[in-house]
Amino acid sequence: MKNIFSYCNNFATALISLLLACSLTACGSSSETQDSTTENSTAVNTVPIADAGIDQAIFLGSTVTLSGEQSSDADGDNINYAWTLSTIPNGSIAVLSSESAVSPTFTADVIGNYVAHLTVNDAQVNSETDSVEIIVSEAITGSTLGVLCDYNYSQYNDSASVQYTSTAQWSCSNGERALSANGIPDHEVGTFPNNNNPNTITEQNVSAQYALLPIESNNATTLGGPNGTTGYVLNGVKIDANTAGSCDDSGNDCSLIGNTGNWHIEALGQTSFNFGTDDNNAHVQPGGSYHYHGMPEGFVTKQGGNSTTMTIIGWAADGFPIYARYGYSIASDSTSALKSMTGSYELVSPVSSTRPSTDIYPLGTFGEDWQYVAGSGDLDECNGRVGVTPEFPNGIYHYYATDTYPYFQRCVKGEL
Repeated sequence: MKNIFSYCNNFATALISLLLACSLTACGSSSETQDSTTENSTAVNTVPIADAGIDQAIFLGSTVTLSGEQSSDADGDNINYAWTLSTIPNGSIAVLSSESAVSPTFTADVIGNYVAHLTVNDAQVNSETDSVEIIVSEAITGSTLGVLCDYNYSQYNDSASVQYTSTAQWSCSNGERALSANGIPDHEVGTFPNNNNPNTITEQNVSAQYALLPIESNNATTLGGPNGTTGYVLNGVKIDANTAGSCDDSGNDCSLIGNTGNWHIEALGQTSFNFGTDDNNAHVQPGGSYHYHGMPEGFVTKQGGNSTTMTIIGWAADGFPIYARYGYSIASDSTSALKSMTGSYELVSPVSSTRPSTDIYPLGTFGEDWQYVAGSGDLDECNGRVGVTPEFPNGIYHYYATDTYPYFQRCVKGEL
């Protein structure tokens, strides 16, 4: 019996050991399989998706902005962009500003259809190609007759620094739009004189005549200061974005009057000099003329300007209209979203060796610090573009007051 029990005990011990060994082996095998599966799963890469944006319809001469921002990669990898302008109309010399940017631009220089292709890459594999079509047509230009031809304002401005009746009358006849005003603003102003602007607002004799049928040209004519008035806001207040301030090359001899130096000081967007401007980006010239260097905030507010509507605020010297801040994101489509327009100017690089030190006067202090870069913003060198507006649903060349340089146009594109 002892031998039988001993045999049974030995057999049971062996059986348990075998079962444990099998169990451990099974666990090890499962772990290895799981690790292998995880490694294989990690190694799988998802092909990125290119999205070249929605088709566009724009006007001849406009800057087209492409957008690959909606392209995606499910793995969250960074993606690179490869654009090509695959189809252009006969006679076009359009080229992309960049083939690898997220949002390159080109100028629509010929009427017809343009097609751009976009492929994206996640550093491992290319996406399928997506395309976008841009249809370019000529804007229907015509008379501005019937738009604000009966603008007539006369009301006392009781601001402490004004105390005058503001009068402005616009009329249209014999092919001309005429302005008669006294240059007194129709909104609250800052304190004048002040520590940085010693001048008092006084009445002016404002008279101007602009074409009712403005004609866009291929040339830009610089205006402002001694070159002539750039335009007027509807309230009869002058637009004059430049200043008479300047510095010599050393930066040691600077004056806010006279314009004798090579480096012309900006009124806005810099902190080195204070011209005593108010919240309307305006101040007073020695002769008592209150004038705007940038966005006329008080007037825009009086006109109900906001992010839900385009707001016409004046007329330029060539007869084309001026709008404040907001325009349609697609220039030819009044159903497109409104956006804040940006000028197409960038700070220069490299900096001129004759410029006053940037340690003392940071870039942006002088007008010469800025250069026009087509396609870098929404507008041309005169802060304008061709597009539809509420007053001109068939499209017209028009200007913008912007929150970015040059703030107001320094030139006009129409014939004078």
